[in-house]
This record gives sequence, C-alpha cells and structure tokens, in this order.
Amino acid sequence: MTTSARAAVLEALDGPFEFRDIEIEDPRPDEVLVRMVATGICATDAHVRAQRMATPLPVVLGHEGGGVVERVGAAVTTVEPGDHVVLSYHSCGRCKPCMSSHAAYCDNVWAANFAGARLDGSNGLHVARGAEPHGHFFGQSSFATHALTHQRNTIKVPRDLPLDVMAPLGCGLQTGAGAVLKALTVPAGASFAVFGVGAVGLAAVMAAHVAGATTIVAVDVDAGRLDLARDLGATHLVDPGRVEDLTGALRAVDERGLEYVLDTSGRAENLDAGVGALAPMGRFGFVAFHEGAGAVLDAGRLTLGQSLQGIIQGDAVSSLLINDLAQLYRAGRFPIDRLLSFYDFADINTAFEDAGSGRVTKAVLRFTAPG
Repeated sequence: MTTSARAAVLEALDGPFEFRDIEIEDPRPDEVLVRMVATGICATDAHVRAQRMATPLPVVLGHEGGGVVERVGAAVTTVEPGDHVVLSYHSCGRCKPCMSSHAAYCDNVWAANFAGARLDGSNGLHVARGAEPHGHFFGQSSFATHALTHQRNTIKVPRDLPLDVMAPLGCGLQTGAGAVLKALTVPAGASFAVFGVGAVGLAAVMAAHVAGATTIVAVDVDAGRLDLARDLGATHLVDPGRVEDLTGALRAVDERGLEYVLDTSGRAENLDAGVGALAPMGRFGFVAFHEGAGAVLDAGRLTLGQSLQGIIQGDAVSSLLINDLAQLYRAGRFPIDRLLSFYDFADINTAFEDAGSGRVTKAVLRFTAPG
C-alpha cells in the first residue's frame, strides 16, 4: 500500500522546483506518515539547491515540516494518528553522541540527513515514470503534501498552537535558540552578541532575552532587521557598514569584552572581529562556517581562556527544546510569528527567491489554509 502525494522536486543544480505526483511507501515499524500543513524554507535547502551540499538529485527537500500524523508503524510509541507534530533533524539513535543527548553530532549525520535515502540506503518515494526523486532529506522531505518520517525526528506539539507558526522550530529557529540555551548555555546577567540577524540570529536574540542576558548586541547591515532585533530584546545595535573598527565598536559596548558571541553569517571577517571582542574566558560559537570559507584564526588570540565552538542544530534534543520554545511562544516570550512570511505551496519558487534576496526573514509554505 502506498500514499499518493504531490511533491516539489529539485531536478537540477540551481533549477526551479517542479511539481510531480509521487507514491510514498507505508510506514515501516519505526516510521510515521505525516500530512503536511506547513514547512519552513531554510538556508540548508538553498545550499543543496546550489549543490554546496552534495545531496543527490533529483530530490524532495524540506526539513522544517509541521503536520498531522496519519499513520504510524507498529513499533512507534511516541505519536499516534491525529497528533500535531513538528519535524526536525534525523539521527541514528545508536552512536555515542546520540546516546549522550547530543544527537545533532550523530556519527551518521550525513547519511541520516543528506544522503537522500533511509539509513539502510532504501528510498520510500516512488514515481510511475522518469527518475525517482531521492527522499528522506533530514528524515522527512517535507516539500510534499505528505512526508515519511522516523519516530526520532517527529515531535509531538500542543494541538492548540498553529502548525504554520510551529513548523520553523524544526531547524533554523531551533538552531539559534539552542545555540544560546543549550550549546553556549548563556546565563542570566551575561553579555552576548550575534553576527547576522536573519531567522537564526533573531531566534538567538529572543533566546538570550529569555535567558536573562543583560547585554544583547545585534550585528547586521540591514536596518530593518536591526530594528526588529531591538523589538525582540537586543539592547545594542551595530551596523558593520557604519563603523571603521567592528571589534572596537563591540568593545565600546563592554570595555571588558563580550562573554558570548555567536556567528550565524558565515563571513570569515566576523571570526576575527568576534574573537577580538571576547572577554577573558569568552566563548565564540558558530553555525555557518564551512570548509573552505577562509575563516582562519591565530590560536595565540585565545590565550586568555577563550574558546571556539562549532554548533549544529543548537545541540538541541529536539523533543525537549521544540516544546520549550512552543510554551515560550504561548506565553508571548518567543514571538516566532514576528519573523514569518507565508506562501502557498504552489508558490515555492517565489518563496525561495524572496528568502534568498532577503525580502523576507523566514518564508513558510502552507499546504492548507490556516484555521
């Protein structure tokens, strides 16, 4: 038995998403079939579209899904039909990082999230004619009306909260918030700065505010996003285009230096500026540097106990953090909706253009009308 679905398929490098009818296999014992309600568009989807990440094509992307459970495999105990769920990153569940609550650093992270197949190499997506699209992207491939997921990355959320708002928690917003609350564990009273206030950076601003940081510096060249960062909790704004010495501008906020710095931009120059602004024993976290980015540092600049930390998915245990953030949203303390712009699923190519140009902060595709 299979389920018929409509998917937006990336056929070629930098190509448009093309709609195709697909058939999705019934859930295996540990899998879940989810009817999609909404899914966010994330920079990682764009990186694969440009083949900066070598996920095989054609492929059904999408990894910030929100939907309703339709069917579950015989061994699934965490969700049941009718549950509202947010879909997050996948992991093997067996390696040392997974077993120690650090599944974002799974030994099998590539195979689980980017290989375009299940961990055993099989593919649950099929078509009647033409090349079969790869699936299981981040264990979900949520650019489709239905997604075949694993119970480990299918997170039950409260039914009274809007799924089109909850969906982006599965990756980008989890990454920014988790970087602050779990990976860096920014404490109350701390000083914190974030380079780049797109969706990930703004989530970090909100999380730092929730954590009780008393100095929160937002660094960006976009005046509109800096204004939004101020509304969401930033105490200081810095536009690198308007200062001659970015490190100096950051140290002017706190002469001793900043205790925590997070880079979400991937710009090599921000590593230099951010480390230069660190206080003794300060910590610099980054989520976007990649091999070949040219982000190189003289280790002698870390002699006062400063450290660098690469961060994936905020080091989050998704089943915990996503629900924590959902409750903060309910309480008005994590206003996700301020970041979102909504598009019909049919308009996925327009949504990608708007997200890539910076016209919107976080694009979210809707499969059904809200309500």
